[in-house]
Amino acid sequence: MLPASMPINVGNTAFMLLCASLVMLMTPGLAFFYGGLVERKNVLAIMMQSFISLAWTTVLWFAFGYSMCFGPTWHGIVGDPTYYAFLRGITLQTMFQGNDAGIPLVVHVAYQMMFAIITPALITGAFTNRVTFKAYFLFLTGWLVLVYFPFVHMVWSPEGLLAKWGVLDYAGGIVVHNTAGFAALASVLYVGRRHSVEHKPHNVPLIALGTGLLWFGWYGFNAGSELRIDAVTASSFLNTDVAASFAAVTWLLIEWLNARQPKFVGLLTGSVAGLATITPAAGYVSLDTAAIIGVAAGLICYYAVALKNKLGLDDALDVWGVHGVGGLTGTILLGVFASKAWNANGADGLLLGGTDFFLKQCVAVIVSGIWAFVFTWGMLWLIDRVTRVKVGAEAAQRGLDTELHGEVAYLDT
Repeated sequence: MLPASMPINVGNTAFMLLCASLVMLMTPGLAFFYGGLVERKNVLAIMMQSFISLAWTTVLWFAFGYSMCFGPTWHGIVGDPTYYAFLRGITLQTMFQGNDAGIPLVVHVAYQMMFAIITPALITGAFTNRVTFKAYFLFLTGWLVLVYFPFVHMVWSPEGLLAKWGVLDYAGGIVVHNTAGFAALASVLYVGRRHSVEHKPHNVPLIALGTGLLWFGWYGFNAGSELRIDAVTASSFLNTDVAASFAAVTWLLIEWLNARQPKFVGLLTGSVAGLATITPAAGYVSLDTAAIIGVAAGLICYYAVALKNKLGLDDALDVWGVHGVGGLTGTILLGVFASKAWNANGADGLLLGGTDFFLKQCVAVIVSGIWAFVFTWGMLWLIDRVTRVKVGAEAAQRGLDTELHGEVAYLDT
């Protein structure tokens, strides 16, 4: 029997299991999104990088990942990796103590695991068509341990350094998008340009399918971050859709003006930029603020991608411009627009007199961006000492599906 002081709340538990399922669906959605954007001969290689994260991250999470994120703190930077090692001590009677939502701890373990799975998978769009699978496998492991797990602890654990300082990140603008985006930038600069470059996506319907799955799953990503059902859950759900829609239309219109044609891929990319940008703020801002953030996302991320192109950086699938810049923008705009009227557990932003909070948000994105960039560069350098990171020119020309995996997505490839 469960302790009478903390009975299971059936509604909250069912809702959180649903949200965990939605966030899990985002990783296959990302695989389809990236798969449609690359060449036909590299579809399986990029999709496999998402699916191996789905499997291998789960193993690491079970072994020590959850403990590093939410175990007893080490100087506010990372949790004790042995405390929940192999999920020991967690039983049917163990309840999540982070709030009074009445959900079993196993639900929190599952929900947070889905975030851990998709975050490193986001980075793969930056070095598509040029990294060996062995190198990626090592990178996936090291990046989770050295970047993702520490920032989850610092931002989302009650004992975390940034959390205790007063930094807010509702669903992952800092922890997920900013870290992944600046890790992507480091990867692009370290690995270098592709040997074989194809600028046109090979399957736009596949991109649309992936976008739809991502958008659908993002409701679990954002609304689920309340960890219970209440009014904030509902507002964060609607804010997610509003920001994505405004960003999609903004990106479409800007590209329409510049290219003289409305582009479907641009509309899809803009929606993802809006989703990434609203993520840190979804549960802390008003509905009209979500629209403003959506417009800002479409505008800023579009020109970030344009800047990347002008500088000649080969971020093939625009991870830095969409996720990195989106996460950074959303976190800073949260510092501007946050309102306790929309979440009593949040803060008041710059417009409501919260100058200190605004500055803390700015510091947090700078620190997380630098940390992710430096550790990513260092890991790739070390991996290169063990096994070659970048594929050879001939292998890239023939295609990574055949060269690395001995499989093809299409029989006529």
